[in-house]
Amino acid sequence: MSTDTVRTGAAAESAALRREQRGWYVYDWACSAYSTSVLTVFLGPYLTSVAEHAADGDGYVHPLGVPVRAGSFFAYSVSLSVIAAVVLMPLVGSAADRTGRKKPLLAAAAYTGAAATTGMFFLDGDRYLLGGVLLVVANAAQSVGMMLYNSYLPQIAPPEQRDAVSSRGWAFGYAAGALVLVADLVLYSAHDSFGLSETAAVRICLASAGLWWGAFALVPLRRLRDRHARVAHATAPGLRQLAATVRDMRRHPLTLAFLLAYLVYNDGIQTVITQASVYGSEELGLGQSTLIGAVLLVQVLAVAGALAMGRLARTYGAQRTILGSLVAWTLTLAAAWFLPARAPVWFFSLAVGIGLVLGGSQALSRSLFSHLVPPGKEAEYFSAYEMSDRGMSWLGPLLFGLTYQLTGSYRSAIFSLVAFFVLGFALLARVPVRRAIREAGNPVPEKI
Repeated sequence: MSTDTVRTGAAAESAALRREQRGWYVYDWACSAYSTSVLTVFLGPYLTSVAEHAADGDGYVHPLGVPVRAGSFFAYSVSLSVIAAVVLMPLVGSAADRTGRKKPLLAAAAYTGAAATTGMFFLDGDRYLLGGVLLVVANAAQSVGMMLYNSYLPQIAPPEQRDAVSSRGWAFGYAAGALVLVADLVLYSAHDSFGLSETAAVRICLASAGLWWGAFALVPLRRLRDRHARVAHATAPGLRQLAATVRDMRRHPLTLAFLLAYLVYNDGIQTVITQASVYGSEELGLGQSTLIGAVLLVQVLAVAGALAMGRLARTYGAQRTILGSLVAWTLTLAAAWFLPARAPVWFFSLAVGIGLVLGGSQALSRSLFSHLVPPGKEAEYFSAYEMSDRGMSWLGPLLFGLTYQLTGSYRSAIFSLVAFFVLGFALLARVPVRRAIREAGNPVPEKI
C-alpha cells in the first residue's frame, strides 16, 4: 500500500471522526433543554405547588397511601427515577457492548424521554401523581440516553483530545440550555401579552423542552456510527447485570475508586442542580422570573467555565483541575446558608459561583473516566459512570427531602450538601490516575 493511500485513508478517517464529534455535541444540545428548563427551573417549584394544592390540611399528600409532605414530593420523585435508572442502565449498557448497536438504544431512550417531557403539558390542577410518573420516566430515560452518549467518547476522540471534546460537549449543552431559557423567560414574563395564564405558560415551557429534545436528537442519530462489538457476553436482568459489571470492575480497583469519589461529589452537584430553584422559591422567597434569570446566568457562565477548565487541564491535568473545582463548590455552597431572603442580587452571586465550576467539573470528570475504561467495555462501564452521574444521585435528593421534612427548613437542607464535596475531594485525591490508566490497558496522556 502506497504512502499516499495511507495518508488519504487517515485523512478520511480523521474527517469522519470530526463529523461524529460535531454530531455528538448536538445530543447534549438536544437533551440539555430538559435538564435546564424542566429539572432545574420549572418542574421543582411547579410540581411542588401542584402537590401543595392536592395536600390535606396538614400539608401532606398520600401517594399509594404513604404520607409525604408536599414540599418533599419532588425530591422523592427524583430519587425514585434514579432507582428505575439503576435497574435499566446496566442492562442497556451490556446490550450495547454485546451487539455494538448503540444508536437504536439511544433513539429509544431519547424519544421515550422526549415524549414524557412533552406530556408534562397536561400537568395541571391537583395531578401531582401524573407529574411524578412523567418525571420518573423522563429522568430515567435521560440517564440511559446519557450513558449511551457518554460511551461514544472513547470511540470518537483519541486520548489527547478527550478533555477538549468532552468540554465542548458540555459547552454545547449549556449554550442550548441558555437559549431555551431566554425563550422561556420571554414567554413566562409576558404570559399576559400572549393571552396565557401563568400556569399555562409554565406547562408550555415544560412541553417545549420535550419537543426540542426530540427534534435535535435526529442530528446525532444520523452522524454517530455503530462499531462492531469487540467483546461477547450475555446480558442479564438489570440488577444482575449491575452485579456482573461491578465484579468485572473489581479487576480494576483504581477505576472503581475513581467512581466512588465521583459518586460522592457528583451526588452533591446533581442535588444542587435539581433543588436550587426550590431553595430559591420556598426559602428565599424569590419569584419565578428571578429564578429563570439566575439559571440563565449559570448556563452562560458554564459555557465559559467548561472551556476555561478544559484549558486549565492542559496545564495542570484533569485530576488537579477537578480537585480545585471541588474546593470552589464547597465555598460556594457554604455561602448559600447565609443568603438573605428576598434579595435577588445575592442569589445571582451564588449563581456566578456555581456557573463557573459546574460545566468544567462535569466535563473533566467524564473525560478522565474515559481513560479508565478497558477497551471494548465502554457502554457497560459508562452505565456504572452514569449511575454515579445521575443514577446513584439519589442520596442527595433524599437527604435534602428528609432534612426539610424533619426541620421544615430548606436552608438546613442546602447546607447539608457541603459534606458531599468535602468527602469527594478526599476520595479523589487518593486515586493514582496514571497507574489506573495503565492498569485499564490504555495509553497515559502527557497531562492527566
